[in-house]
Amino acid sequence: MNWFAVADADDRARGLFLRHYSAYHYKDQRRRSKFIGPGEYMALMTVDCRALFVWRKFIDKSGQQGVNCSVFRNEGDSRSSDLIKEADCMAWERWPGARLYTYINPRKIRSTNPGCCFKKAGWRFCGITAKRKLLIFERLPDVE
Repeated sequence: MNWFAVADADDRARGLFLRHYSAYHYKDQRRRSKFIGPGEYMALMTVDCRALFVWRKFIDKSGQQGVNCSVFRNEGDSRSSDLIKEADCMAWERWPGARLYTYINPRKIRSTNPGCCFKKAGWRFCGITAKRKLLIFERLPDVE
């Protein structure tokens, strides 16, 4: 296991989050104590504290159903797709049978293949948001 659970106010996790492209930075330089937002969540950090994964189950105004990967950031040496697969298993332990989904902003990442690490972890592209043109990826539980 690469991941361990952390609290919303964990300083190490917040540091990783603030380097994620989706992090909102207050113009008046206020320091936030929490970063996840409302709803049920599972915040995970790798043992070396170089990767962060946040699951959120909340009412998504877009109409998406399931458990949202709201943050994934890997600054370590572990393969991102392996970390994602492990986080998926942990999400299904907590929310059995749930659809997992995430949004990716292709304009904010360096990859020429946005979502590549999610694709390699078994996720599939399933749409684009109307307003911000974010890519939507999902992973459904394996059916035996």
